[in-house]
Amino acid sequence: MSRIGTALVVVAVALSWLFGGYHVYQLSQIAVYAIAILGLDLVTGFTGQISLGQGAFFALGAYTAAIAMTQLSIPYWATPALAGGVCLASGYAFGRAVARLEGLYLALATFALAIATPQVLKLDALDRWTGGSQGIVIAKPSSPIASAVDDDHWLYLVCVAVAVALDVVAWNVIRGRTGRALIALRDHPIAATTIGIDVASYKARAFGVSAMFTGIAGALGAIVAGFVSPDSFTILVSIQILVGGVVGGVSSIGGAVFGAVFIELVPDVANKISDAAPWALYGVLLIVCMMAMPNGAAGLVMSIRQKWSV
Repeated sequence: MSRIGTALVVVAVALSWLFGGYHVYQLSQIAVYAIAILGLDLVTGFTGQISLGQGAFFALGAYTAAIAMTQLSIPYWATPALAGGVCLASGYAFGRAVARLEGLYLALATFALAIATPQVLKLDALDRWTGGSQGIVIAKPSSPIASAVDDDHWLYLVCVAVAVALDVVAWNVIRGRTGRALIALRDHPIAATTIGIDVASYKARAFGVSAMFTGIAGALGAIVAGFVSPDSFTILVSIQILVGGVVGGVSSIGGAVFGAVFIELVPDVANKISDAAPWALYGVLLIVCMMAMPNGAAGLVMSIRQKWSV
């Protein structure tokens, strides 16, 4: 991690102690969404595959964690890794199935996945595990050092730690051989095929790793919220993750944090400004952001750094 990234993490942890209750919950959600957006960036920004189905893997990760904690008595700290493994396998299988689809056809396939997931979770055959429409209530984990850190801040620290670890993983993936192959598929697919890159295999890998990140985010989100239900994972979740990716910069690892801040805080701010039409105000702010930052927040920061360096 760069010195700038390390400084941002230190500031994020330090500032959390100025807040309490709901605001710490919001900070935890920002860390969760940053992980989910990072997963989208890997498959869309660096591979060029349009995905509108991240909400499905977010839900799968959340339910994996909830079932593991409530019915299998698995400790909460182990569930993100379990959820990541389940989503890695599921994402890879889905990526293999849609390997020949591109563009709008791939987008529609992933959209269908996000639409179907809440309905599948409500099936009577799965009611024993998923709780049906009623969902599953999760007990909030206790801080192991309650005398120094309360439960809310402890969960926030866990979310930040996981986000930092996955940020490092994503950075190494993109800089490695796999990352170079994925970027080649995005920028020059015909040339990539010509030099021997297995398109289907690398696309499936991208979907698998992306789903793993999103599933881990879903598991952490379920633990933070303390509750999961099918209605919590509508298509809006996928749209939020997509909006966060575009606002932050879909081809930037660091931009995931900017996007997470936007989708978590801007709706709340819009609701406080206008009770009558908060989503209209949200839409206006989103348009303004796109006009001011056509390459996302990360692109804006990079352009400013380039101007300063000249």
